[in-house]
Amino acid sequence: MSQLKIEHAVTLICDQGCVRIRVLIQTLETGSAIQETTELNEAERQAVLAELKSIMAIYDLRK
Repeated sequence: MSQLKIEHAVTLICDQGCVRIRVLIQTLETGSAIQETTELNEAERQAVLAELKSIMAIYDLRK
């Protein structure tokens, strides 16, 4: 598993804003790939999903 690939995908996604992140989380939860994760394997996509959920949980606490 490539941590660098995971971090890159998370950065690309986070640059799109919170509303888009939530949509992409839902898409990843269905098992579908998104453009930012097409070059990742399943374990890496799951790691991206977990990281995005963690980031949004922290963001939601700040509201």
